[in-house]
Amino acid sequence: MQTSDLIILHEDNHIIVVLKPQMVACCPDESGDSNLFDCVKEYLKTEYNKPGNAYLGLVHRLDRPTGGVMVFAKTSKAAARLSEQMKNGGFEKRYFAVLCGIPSRKRAVLENYLRKNSVNNTVYVCTQTEEGAKFASLEYEIKEEQSGLSLVDVTLHTGRTHQIRVQTAAINCPVYGDMRYGGEKAVKGKLALWAYSLRFTHPTTGEALKFVIEPPKDENPWKKFNI
Repeated sequence: MQTSDLIILHEDNHIIVVLKPQMVACCPDESGDSNLFDCVKEYLKTEYNKPGNAYLGLVHRLDRPTGGVMVFAKTSKAAARLSEQMKNGGFEKRYFAVLCGIPSRKRAVLENYLRKNSVNNTVYVCTQTEEGAKFASLEYEIKEEQSGLSLVDVTLHTGRTHQIRVQTAAINCPVYGDMRYGGEKAVKGKLALWAYSLRFTHPTTGEALKFVIEPPKDENPWKKFNI
């Protein structure tokens, strides 16, 4: 990813809000691939002629296959305050997902305990007493149904790895394109999971902020729905 590819939704002295493309890592990892964090850092160094290492704080993450809105902190104070908001539930993160199948309830809260297998980077539903179990909660609402697929609006109450993918697969309605968790219902294609809305309080001004960016409407399966 090049700085010329960067789509900035908002920037001030304390934060920068950008679009994370699908299949681009949000931060450096063991793959060594180009990633959004380094791209934003390079933009700051170039744009403001900063010698050496420009500060950039990673506040939250999105999985590589997931696209959507992300905020980074430009100062350590902003990073600390945004991280505190994350811990206290001050961030509202909402996603659109296309599911293979139609959930039995139009609107519901899904609660599970999840455990991550670090060896194969896979998460699975487990019991509360299992070692490493972490509570996971989300709320979904079906917005539209088309040809055995459902468009759902998801609000995360916790931020576990692969949470939406694992919890929807657990109700036998995996995310479209999810070959890892989809099982027999899996449909090949780009993962239909998009972080479309991020709401939080500005770390210094206290202003309530909300940023929205829609999924690519001209791509499958999004184009099947009236988003």
